[in-house]
Amino acid sequence: MSKSKIALIVIAVIFLLVGFWSCNGYNGLVSSDQGLQKVWSNVETNYQRRTDLYNSIIKTIEGSAKFEKSTLKEVIEARSKATQLKVDINDPASLEAYQKAQSNLQGSFSRLMAIAESYPELKTTKQFADFQTQIEGTENRINVARQDYNKAIETYNLKVKRFPGNILAGIFGFGAKPYYKADEGTEKAPEIKFDIK
Repeated sequence: MSKSKIALIVIAVIFLLVGFWSCNGYNGLVSSDQGLQKVWSNVETNYQRRTDLYNSIIKTIEGSAKFEKSTLKEVIEARSKATQLKVDINDPASLEAYQKAQSNLQGSFSRLMAIAESYPELKTTKQFADFQTQIEGTENRINVARQDYNKAIETYNLKVKRFPGNILAGIFGFGAKPYYKADEGTEKAPEIKFDIK
């Protein structure tokens, strides 16, 4: 066999190996990205479950004619803002806006629930008791879904940033994605005061 034929065979093998590596790497990035999309949809599904529960209890509270309407209005507005946002997980600003809207909804709803404690006729309804049980489980599901999302982000970002995957990621337009971060201020322990007389 001549040297030129051997050289052509070596070049062909190199091209095949590079082609195989490129296809395999690209498919790995696509699979990781799709897995990430699925995990994010689980986060959204759990937030939707919470919104549905909030809607249910809001209707119960609205039925209480004596209830403070300004607090209820604040929750309804926060719910509207939180449900109108569409998230692009490739855009950190979009994810941050979504987190802020969800945090505002949860905060306004917490104030509503604190006021609801002052209404014994409301607290004794079956819907209100069921809600309190279900919302606790839902908040746990949201937390687990966010943790799963961050694990998927870590796996994806490592594929995108590590060599030689970063070369393929750059060629095919795959970029690092933002993590779901804790709400601002949650790194500080809350100050708890008991006004017991």
